[in-house]
This record gives sequence, C-alpha cells and structure tokens, in this order.
Amino acid sequence: MRYDVAVIGAGVVGAAIARALALHRLDVVLVEAGSDVGAGTSKANTAILHTGFDTKPGTLESRLVRRGYALLSAYGPTVGIPLERIGALLVAWDAEQQARLPEIAANARAAGYGGARAIPVADLAHLEPHLGPGAVGALAIPDETIICPFTTPLAFATEAVMNGVALRLDTRVVGRRAGDGATHVLATTRGEIHADHVVNAAGLAADEIDRLFGHDGFTVTARRGELIVYDKLARPLVRHVLLPVPTARTKGVLVSPTVFGNVVLGPTAEDVADKTATASTPAGLARLVAHGRRLVPALVDEEVTAVYVGLRAATEHGDYQIHFHPGERYVCVGGIRSTGLTASMAIAEYVLEGLADAGLKLAPRADHQPVRMPSLGERGERPYRSPAAIAGDAAYGEIVCHCERVTRGELRDALAGPLPARTLDGLRRRTRALLGRCQGFYCGAAVAALVADATETSLEDVLGVPADGRARGRA
Repeated sequence: MRYDVAVIGAGVVGAAIARALALHRLDVVLVEAGSDVGAGTSKANTAILHTGFDTKPGTLESRLVRRGYALLSAYGPTVGIPLERIGALLVAWDAEQQARLPEIAANARAAGYGGARAIPVADLAHLEPHLGPGAVGALAIPDETIICPFTTPLAFATEAVMNGVALRLDTRVVGRRAGDGATHVLATTRGEIHADHVVNAAGLAADEIDRLFGHDGFTVTARRGELIVYDKLARPLVRHVLLPVPTARTKGVLVSPTVFGNVVLGPTAEDVADKTATASTPAGLARLVAHGRRLVPALVDEEVTAVYVGLRAATEHGDYQIHFHPGERYVCVGGIRSTGLTASMAIAEYVLEGLADAGLKLAPRADHQPVRMPSLGERGERPYRSPAAIAGDAAYGEIVCHCERVTRGELRDALAGPLPARTLDGLRRRTRALLGRCQGFYCGAAVAALVADATETSLEDVLGVPADGRARGRA
C-alpha cells in the first residue's frame, strides 16, 4: 500500500504526529522498531508537564513547550490522561544559587511564563515541612503539573489507530530509496513501505534515519538518567515538585510526586555511547540517594518500589533539531530531549504546518472517532472503587493486582482494546499491574496467564523463561 505519510517512531512525539494526521483524510502509517508504542524514552522520564519557565527564550524548544503545555493541559482531561497541577518549588541551597533566582525568574518571563515568584525562606517550612535544612531561598512555579507518562503516548496512538492509521510494530527502518515520482520507499525488517511524505521521529535513532535521507546535521548521544521510585507511604513527605537550580547541561536531580501516588527521585545525567544502556549503576543510584538525603532526608529511609533508567536524545545543539525539506517531502524531528512529552502536541502541530507547505493536502475528517482512556491516576475514579462499574460488570470488582488495585476487568480491556497490550510491560503501562511494592511477586503468575491466553502465547514466552524453567541468559 502507498501511504500519504509515514511516521517513523511511535514514542510520544511520533504518536502525537500520527494522531494529528489522523484528524485529516489521509492514509498514514506509524512505524515502530519496538514491540509497543511509547515503550522507549517516552516511558522513562520524570512525568512532568513543564511550563517552560527554564527554557531558553527565543528557541524553538521554548516556543513549543509553552504551546504544548497549553494543548496537553486541555487535551488530557478530555481523554482521561491523569494530570495534577501541584506546582513546583525551585530551591537554592547556597549563596551562588540564591543569586541566580532573580535571573531564573527573569528568564521565565522572557520565555512567556509570568507565574514564577520568590518565596521567603521562612515560608518553606510551611510549604514543605520535610524539606532538608539549609535552604536559603526558593522560587515558586505554581503551574508545574505531574502527568502520566504511559497514558499520554498510548492515548495519541490509540486515537490515531481508531481513525485509520496503520500501526506497524517490530518494524525497523533500515534503508530508503526513491520510488515513483516523489515517493519514498522505506526498507524495513518487515518489508517495504511506500509513502509520499516521511516524518522522522525516531528519537535515539533520529540521526541514523536522517543519514538515510542524505543529511548530517546532528548526532544523537544517549544521555542516561537513572531514577528511584519510592513507595506510596512516602507520598506525604512531598507536596510539590522540588527542583534544583539548573545548570547549563541538566535540570538536575528533583523530587516529585507521581499521579500514581509514589515519589520519584532523579534523574542523573550521564552521556553514554550505547543507545541501549538502560541498566542502572551503583554509582548513579548512590548519587541519587545523596541528593535525596539533602532535599528530603526522610525520603531515603522509605521503601524503594522500583528503579528505572531513561535515555534522552541529546545532541551537540542547544535546541530541537526539527528540519523541513519540502522539496524532498521529508521532515526530521530530532534532538527532542526531556521536554518532549510536554511539547509533543505542539511539535505535531508544527510538523503538520510544514507538511502542508510541502504540498500535503490537509482535509479534516468528518467522521473522527474520539478516544477515552482508562483512569490510572489516584485522583480519578478507578473501577475497583466505582459501584456503578462493578454493578455493570463484576470483573471490575475482582482485584488481581492488590498493590495497585488493578481488576480483572481492566486487564481484560487492556488485552482486547484497539491498541492491545501484547506483553507484561505493555499491560503494566496500560493498567498499573505489576507496578506496586511487590513488583508482581504475588500477582505476576495470574497476570502472565492472562497475557498468554489473550496473545495465544506460551506462559514461558510471556515470562521470558524457557520450558526447562531456567531464566534466559543464565547458567
């Protein structure tokens, strides 16, 4: 089949672009090298919807983050993406950092955010009773918002699929040649794809795809960020997102509540040569604990639920690398770093403008199908505590994952929806099953059996354990 547009990469940015294209009468394909959407960098971040107060004024990133914040703040509640506007405190711990606070407030105004305000040191104890000693000043950023990093790309991709976008998973683009006329022929690990326009939103691989099209404007370096997730019992220790004074290289280590009721500490920032280096390190975790002990001393005594690692697509440039090549009918969306979740809908809007300039006809669909995602946030009405849901379907009253209160009905729905889970990881991100303090110790077998039945796969394959009972890769 020949498509009007092929989007390479089904992270939060690629999925947002596919969704925006699906609002028009177009044949679109979304191509993803992995086994699910949003399963790479997009799932492993600090899950914050940023105001853009600390972006560099005048940059494309600053513009798109501000626009993306407005778009996603409006879109999220309509489709069920959990959001909590809890605000942030940017805390200074010495005289040098304190001297930078007026500069940061001025930068925020120049970037289009006017809500930053100085907080007297005496007020910090009231705002954050468990904050560590020694703070000398702070800025309040009242509109910083926590968000579900899983539901966001899943909502975009589900809406795209419901409106006709073809999703090709486990499909890596390995080559490109010119076809008939202006058509591109993409060579993939699962056959050829013909498309009139191509959008490269391949994240960590964006530079590699860009080179297939004959361009060499940037190089992606994986920036590893390690994070620690603390148990829900730690949630009363933190009321706001607690931010450090940023440096030229990184926003630094923060402490933040999550929409799931946990507390997250991180990330580190370490450039690595391997774009698959998602293993945590003793040194990185030790650095995080040291930062956590200063920020919220009581936090490091709480139980750790999980540790995870995200790889951000850093480049040698200080801004997004979004390049339009209208004569080639090709758009490169590269260098989208930690602000990509916030900016995703604005990036999609910007890309569609460029595609229209390149000749793509954007005729709105009259039969658009809206999407509604299941409620995953603690503040939403989840099925297990909804008498109406349980009365309508008893499966919503049967809890399978007790740590996260996930019911059999939710697991069933996630395995049979328009964008069904195919793995334990996919089910985890759609339902919260296995995310709790026991990490699947009690419910793992039952959840794996449901995945095996739904996907007609052996239980051993779902669990990654061969029939002889030994874990793969071990003696």
